[in-house]
Amino acid sequence: MTSIILIRHGETDWNVIGRYQGQADPPLNARGLEQAKRVAHLLKQNTRLDVLFTSPLKRAAQTAQVIADVLKIPLFVDPRLMEIHQGDWQTRLRSEIETLYPHLFHRWETEPWQVTPPGGENLSQVQDRIYEAVDELITRLEYQYIGLVTHRIPIALLKMRYQNLDPNIVRTIHLPNTYWEELVL
Repeated sequence: MTSIILIRHGETDWNVIGRYQGQADPPLNARGLEQAKRVAHLLKQNTRLDVLFTSPLKRAAQTAQVIADVLKIPLFVDPRLMEIHQGDWQTRLRSEIETLYPHLFHRWETEPWQVTPPGGENLSQVQDRIYEAVDELITRLEYQYIGLVTHRIPIALLKMRYQNLDPNIVRTIHLPNTYWEELVL
């Protein structure tokens, strides 16, 4: 049996104000660094982790580094764990996106599998790279406890896959910063 521990990155200033991050690269804020320390200690007390993989984006990589240091486990970067590329929506406030792309944004909220943010990637593309990464890790690291420090959309897609969740909730599933969950495969 292999376990995957899904971990969302800590808070950034952009999380606080509702600015779309996507693959833009803001760092953790002070609260996010504290959240990373707290989740590292919770993981140490509540689960086993043999190895940690992270998205290269600062908010995830900083969170992962704190966890790896506290747990004293190896840390590797995998770009396939990055958040969805939101194209022109990245760096914009939600309200800006709603104003600039009212019809498309409404569809993103109601039928997300049918929408690609302008200049970005769609959910199927993200799903393909996330599933490829996880399938490879499971094959290569069978019977280990594998931590993935990643982002809201990749975690939602993995929960959808392994917990048989409705694909249409991928945009609305609530996953707060430093959320974590163990999936036994």
